Amino acid sequence: MSSIPLAAVPGTLLSAADPVPPTTTAPEWVLILAALVGIATIVVLITWVKLHPFLSLLIGALVTGLVAGMSATQTVTSFSNGFGSTAGGVGVLIALGAIYGKLLADSGGADRIVDTLVSRASAAALPWVMGLVGALIGLPMFFEVGLVLLVPVIILVARRSGVSLMKIAIPTLAGLSAMHGLVPPHPGPLAAISLIGANLGLTLAFGVLVAIPTVIIAGPLFGRLAARWVDVPVPALFETAEDTAQAGETATVQARKRPGFGTTLFSILLPVVLMLLSAIVDIVAPNDTSAFKGIVDFLGKPVIALLIAVLVGMVVLGRGGGMSSKEVGASVSSSLPAIAGILLIVGAGGGFKQVLVDSTIGTVIAHAISGIGGALPIVLFFAWLVAVLIRVATGSATVATITAAGILQPLVHDLGLSPAGSALLVLAIGAGSVFLSHVNDAGFWLIKEYFGLSIPQTLKSWSIMECLISVVGLAGVMIIGVFVG
Repeated sequence: MSSIPLAAVPGTLLSAADPVPPTTTAPEWVLILAALVGIATIVVLITWVKLHPFLSLLIGALVTGLVAGMSATQTVTSFSNGFGSTAGGVGVLIALGAIYGKLLADSGGADRIVDTLVSRASAAALPWVMGLVGALIGLPMFFEVGLVLLVPVIILVARRSGVSLMKIAIPTLAGLSAMHGLVPPHPGPLAAISLIGANLGLTLAFGVLVAIPTVIIAGPLFGRLAARWVDVPVPALFETAEDTAQAGETATVQARKRPGFGTTLFSILLPVVLMLLSAIVDIVAPNDTSAFKGIVDFLGKPVIALLIAVLVGMVVLGRGGGMSSKEVGASVSSSLPAIAGILLIVGAGGGFKQVLVDSTIGTVIAHAISGIGGALPIVLFFAWLVAVLIRVATGSATVATITAAGILQPLVHDLGLSPAGSALLVLAIGAGSVFLSHVNDAGFWLIKEYFGLSIPQTLKSWSIMECLISVVGLAGVMIIGVFVG
């Protein structure tokens, strides 16, 4: 679930963990059955048995591996690799994001941002504003990085404005996810561009054109429907003094020193700017070996950018909000216990995904339809379908994008696709890579836990939103193909 160059992103965020050499000799139908049985096991254990998601994911992964013909040792090793790579990569980002989010809340900085948004935008306009915020933040950021930065803002805007949580969350998530799947230089599209040999500029231009209507439909418009289907209270996460104060105390709380709007906005955008600068420099001068580029690449790594944001936040937010050093330290310390469960669940989701990858289920699906050829619309549809099937099987958008691009690479030469056609092929794959996030996707569990949703509620909101992004994205690619193909 970064839009900075592949070299600047932790490897655990771009691909599966070191795979277990696949030794299963099971026929293809058994591998597909294994994936279905594993997913069903997880859903049953969580929804009916009421087992904790971490244990359910662990058991589901073991069942999947054994049914697929992997040995018990291979299955456990595969799960452990996936758990470690996910927790070690995304987990660090979640921890840093949680620290920053708690500082943002405790210092009053989140209050300042939220009050400004709420006071200057009507309730009807807020979903559109949040969709734009999600898209802008998502342009240079890996999905999980943008999510952990914006979760406090989403929750506080919903709490303070009285607008349904889904009407605020869905547009923001749509902006983040659409950029992640469709717009380079995110790692998935960027890797596909390299494999397909597409033009970066054309892909970027077409990607933005496709992303705009996609975010509108899957964001503010679908958010209205999701709010009816999933009517949940705003989680108690990131509660500030202003939120918990009694009516008679509110004026006193509001009168406390808070960081300025500009200062708070600077601290939020700092990691965005660092990552974006790194991406731009890498595109403009990919072979530059100067010290300047090395420094920019280092500062643009997601972990480093977020670490800098945390350190700067401790000063400009903590001190700017009138907090003492002791209070800043207490805020940092109190931010970490709350995410322990999230880290375990997200890591287990990564472990389950890795078992699916190592059992070669994704490869089986890709090769089953890799011989498809024909006119550009047919090629685009089947490129999308390949990515969809791999995404649904493995739970990884990036794995789906890279695998599908590798499988479909020969089509570019065999069919003589134009530069525009190659760019659209990349976008069709990217659109397919975000289809139907469900229990084998770490992002699914992030959304579920952050917003306090049940599995059915997450499926009816987040999962359907992802399907909309995928389908509307494909439609946009097809429409552009009519004019430029």
